[in-house]
Amino acid sequence: MSDRQIYYNGNILTLEKGAPAEALLVEGGAVKALGSYDELRLAAGDGARRVDLLGRTLLPAFIDAHSHITSLASTLASVPLEGAKSQEEIAKRIRDYVAAHGVPAGKWVTGFGYDNNLLPGREHPDRRLLDAAAPQNPVVISHASGHMGVMNTQGLRQMGIAASTPDPAGGKIGRELDGEPSGYLEEAAFTATAARMPEPSREESLRLLEEAQKVYLRHGITTVQDGFTAPAQWELLRQAAEEGRLMVDTIAYADLCGSPGMLHENRDWREYQNHLKLGGYKIFLDGSPQGRTAWMSEPYLGGEPGYRGYPAHEDQQVRAYLDTALREGAQLLAHCNGDAAAQQFLDAYAAAREQNPGAPDIRPVMIHAQLLRRDQLPRLRALSMIASFFVAHVWHWGDVHLHNFGPARANLISPAASALREGVTFTFHQDTPVLPPDMLETLWCAVCRRTKDGVLLGESERITPAAALAAVTKNAAYQYFEEGRKGTLRPGKLADMVILDRDPLRVSPEEIRNIRVLETIKEGKTLYRCEE
Repeated sequence: MSDRQIYYNGNILTLEKGAPAEALLVEGGAVKALGSYDELRLAAGDGARRVDLLGRTLLPAFIDAHSHITSLASTLASVPLEGAKSQEEIAKRIRDYVAAHGVPAGKWVTGFGYDNNLLPGREHPDRRLLDAAAPQNPVVISHASGHMGVMNTQGLRQMGIAASTPDPAGGKIGRELDGEPSGYLEEAAFTATAARMPEPSREESLRLLEEAQKVYLRHGITTVQDGFTAPAQWELLRQAAEEGRLMVDTIAYADLCGSPGMLHENRDWREYQNHLKLGGYKIFLDGSPQGRTAWMSEPYLGGEPGYRGYPAHEDQQVRAYLDTALREGAQLLAHCNGDAAAQQFLDAYAAAREQNPGAPDIRPVMIHAQLLRRDQLPRLRALSMIASFFVAHVWHWGDVHLHNFGPARANLISPAASALREGVTFTFHQDTPVLPPDMLETLWCAVCRRTKDGVLLGESERITPAAALAAVTKNAAYQYFEEGRKGTLRPGKLADMVILDRDPLRVSPEEIRNIRVLETIKEGKTLYRCEE
């Protein structure tokens, strides 16, 4: 089969300046030419495959600016808890899973995706509920945010968590009145424990990783991220690459706190090999706003008076991390949800820049930037810092943010319009597996800013469909230092493309979330096609 294809008879969005293209020629996995159908047909010769778009829309493939593909893979073997609205429903899903899969006694049972904000009283489950659901198994379930979770009694015992276990720095162990652990684990107490969980077999992990890639492809995404990569996850990704099992470009970011030597030990992987590369480092500076662990400058509403969440690291440690990144010329992503965490990152990076005047521009990324204040935006621009907004929070947790922060602060979550006016480069993401990697829903959230209760959350922060589309294509390519090869369609760039049933720039804003991905193309090869 010829490696040349001509796409025609549709709406071709190149996202480049100038007149729209009538047709597009792909050759050797890259865009060869744009022009009229007749011109390209003559240039390509008789061997080119002709792809009739039938009036549909072709545009650059979406680029995932932040997610965790290895975590998504692991959740595919977990009890799905998304949308559970009661403690009893959580227990039933676990019981049903154990019975349906014949899980033997003593084997770990994992669940993912519960949200305490959907449960009566916003209360998290406890160990006793999980004990009753799976009395013969150790159990751990993860909150949808990934920042907290719950273990049953067997699980706590196997992980050595008892009444005498102290809270770790940057985390908390839930306690019953007598001091015994309740099963609830928050931030570092949860993430450190989850990291010690037994892994499935390598072959099973590779199979799940292949399934995870298909999830991204179904949503039109051909470049994905593993946003917090420990040694076990890196070995899995590297084996997948070496065995030719990666279909999408995958960019891993090493856990700078736990695995500071990963970039040094894998220098050859700083450039793509078989669709995999190491992009730099990742650190966490705070927690989750819907979980009330994001670090704020002003208190949360309700609950303990004066409570503002808490930082993951002291200022001196954050500064040391940034010094390391600048000395090595490695990009650094910093998880910052609260405005206090954002300020810590801004101050630390500015100080590190002063101490490392000859360092290259590492394009640091403030991940999530949910409660970033408008007055902080000029600092991002001055420091050439990118904001990657989790704007889908508007729909999924906007009403929770109103409860936690009140209208004045909640209306300004993911301040994309303010960032645009201030000249700050921004991208969008879904933090998968926190949410599915649904780029079209994310575009709708950025354009319409509606909550599940129908509240228009921050009308002044709505942006145009064109600006939203740029955030998940050319801006995301820039975030990865790949603007020369991805993000728009022009000769010489990779033929990473998506075909949609409608044009997001022409439909009504409310219809954007209903647009369907029909086909996903990576370097000229179709990797996903919707069965209509």
